[in-house]
Amino acid sequence: MVDVGACRLCGGVRWTLRFREGIHEVRRCEDCGLVWVSPRRDEAGLQALYSGEDYWRSDSPKECGYADYRGDEERYLETFRLRLDRALRDGPRGGRALDVGCAAGYCLRVLAERGFAVKGVELSPVIAREAQAHLGQDAVHVGTLETSPHAPGSFDLITLWDVVEHVIDPHALLRRARELLAPGGLLVLETQDVESPFARILRRRWHHYKHSEHLYHFAPATIRRLLTDSGFRVEALTHRYAGKHVSGAFVAERSGRVHPALPRVLGPLGRLGGVYVNVFDEMLLLARAA
Repeated sequence: MVDVGACRLCGGVRWTLRFREGIHEVRRCEDCGLVWVSPRRDEAGLQALYSGEDYWRSDSPKECGYADYRGDEERYLETFRLRLDRALRDGPRGGRALDVGCAAGYCLRVLAERGFAVKGVELSPVIAREAQAHLGQDAVHVGTLETSPHAPGSFDLITLWDVVEHVIDPHALLRRARELLAPGGLLVLETQDVESPFARILRRRWHHYKHSEHLYHFAPATIRRLLTDSGFRVEALTHRYAGKHVSGAFVAERSGRVHPALPRVLGPLGRLGGVYVNVFDEMLLLARAA
């Protein structure tokens, strides 16, 4: 585990402690407002975490990973159809698309439905095999965006869904994404909003405080600054279209962050096939090269 004493956004070393949970501290930069977790895993530790099957089928998903990522396939497909309908309503209508952190390839499949030629990048070999089974072995690079073989200017669209908060160096990730975008290309990025009313009400019980994997917690000001510093111009930021289709069982399980008795009380929700949820604590951003 690595202690993180300086802000990775502005370089500041003055921070305040929001709260402590176990060995982890949630810190907020006094200069720019970025929130981060310390200590955290190093690169090797993060790769080991995401590469294991138990991350994608976790016994404790409210703490780390997913209850059954593959089992939620149809709900992910519906979520990406909804998000992309909104994000791409002004184009592009087709072309070359790259999904970073593509997991089982659900976003890639929806992009292919929309006429894009698709490529993916995924760190975890165990879940990347699912995407390769649908889209072809060569469609998904197993590794990081920085090690991907794509040439500069290769893509008209790059998407990052719930990725930027997981990586040690978000600047490096986004600068590489900018390099890979063709002139006029679009970046679509989604991440959580730590300053949203829902996060403020729940405080340390907020369901996105998953310290093993969420290294950073952005707000509108800090994610805008990260994109600007990485060479992008933010064209839109909205909370309206960042919700998702989830199972009733997911709602019941995640409620345990609020109170340990709630999963039992809400257990009957498990009989629901799916429900659309948006508590406006996630942000969807559109950006282009500055």
